[in-house]
Amino acid sequence: MKTLTLLRHAKSGWDDPVARDFDRPLNAKGKRAAAMVGRHMRSLGLAFDHAIASPAVRVTETLEQIESGYGRTIAPAWDRRVYLASAATLLDVVHGFPAETQSVLLVGHNPGLEDLVLMLVADGADPLRDAVEDKYPTASIAELQFDAGSWEDIGSATARLTRFIRPRDLDPTLGPDAD
Repeated sequence: MKTLTLLRHAKSGWDDPVARDFDRPLNAKGKRAAAMVGRHMRSLGLAFDHAIASPAVRVTETLEQIESGYGRTIAPAWDRRVYLASAATLLDVVHGFPAETQSVLLVGHNPGLEDLVLMLVADGADPLRDAVEDKYPTASIAELQFDAGSWEDIGSATARLTRFIRPRDLDPTLGPDAD
């Protein structure tokens, strides 16, 4: 069995005057949410034998905060293909995971992560899938399990969505901002 955990970067600062989207940092709420998600990951006993991530600043800062709560170093392989990748590109990345790995963390961006979940999990009466389809918020985790012997065997409708954790599920103050 293979387990793929998808983590969307935490909330970034749109008001930060960076020249490139790639360089956009987290805002204070994003830092707080990522640290809380890291603590929750630790409480669940989540462990990964491989990690891969977009090298964008908001992803690297998300992982720093996740690690502070998680209590472990994640040390991902940084892969530029993950930056703003489509679901199809992300699936190509998944197909290239080392054969011996069983549990992988993939850290990136939307809409690619959300679209990947919706591609890999069959449409049906699944409240977790419905929640992902409704919105895959920043700093959220989706855990997918596959009855596959190889990462290359993973394709459309082959996953079970076993967890979908949003920061607001852990702390309501981390939910959407009220306008």
